[in-house]
Amino acid sequence: MLAGTTSASARANNATATRSPARADERRIDRRTGLRIPVASTQCAANGRRGANQALHWRPARRSPAVSDVALPSWSAVHDAIAAQRLGVTPAELHGSLIGWFAGGGEDTPDWLARVMADDALPQIPSGNALDALRAASAGQLEDRGFSFELLLPDADTTLGERSGALFDWCRGFLGGFGLAAGENPPLSEEGSEALADLARLAAATAQDDGDEDDEDALAEIEEFVRVASLLLHGDCVLAPRHRKQFN
Repeated sequence: MLAGTTSASARANNATATRSPARADERRIDRRTGLRIPVASTQCAANGRRGANQALHWRPARRSPAVSDVALPSWSAVHDAIAAQRLGVTPAELHGSLIGWFAGGGEDTPDWLARVMADDALPQIPSGNALDALRAASAGQLEDRGFSFELLLPDADTTLGERSGALFDWCRGFLGGFGLAAGENPPLSEEGSEALADLARLAAATAQDDGDEDDEDALAEIEEFVRVASLLLHGDCVLAPRHRKQFN
């Protein structure tokens, strides 16, 4: 499914499996991608919010009543809105850029599109537009104590190549948005630095059209890793400073 990860895959072949209980700081190497995936990140769904808290090493801020479980707009709705604005990005790349911007500490302002895209000529997006719905849902999901955050990716009935390519687009967008918001020296934990490096590896990967059930499983696992890595970076750059400020 991935190309350009030969050296990482070689390291993976030397990894040994363990049957001991997973700790929050344990990481295993995925044999297909070479990514160092935190074991606890793949247990979040099974263990609930407590398992996710252990994986991310922070407690989410208390959600205000105004933040609801807002669903992302559909891929097609965002695609059409992007076309109307003549933006040269995919829905996945735009969502990744927006999440990266918020995760890096970027402000939720009316001119968010111009800031996320680094293009002052872009207009403000009116309320009711699919892009504004994308912004609102993204901001709400990142702050949600229930970990409702999800990635905007093509539907499951699209090809493996389309879905993996969109995931890599998402990672490329995230890196751009995060860099714009967080700057050169973001306040990252060791886990956050590793997560950012792994996202950069994914951003440099290329998709292959063919695949089997194992590739489908690997893609699902990588998607979950990207989701948790994004939450971790948001925790480092936004939630942790907010928490410290509350107690100063």
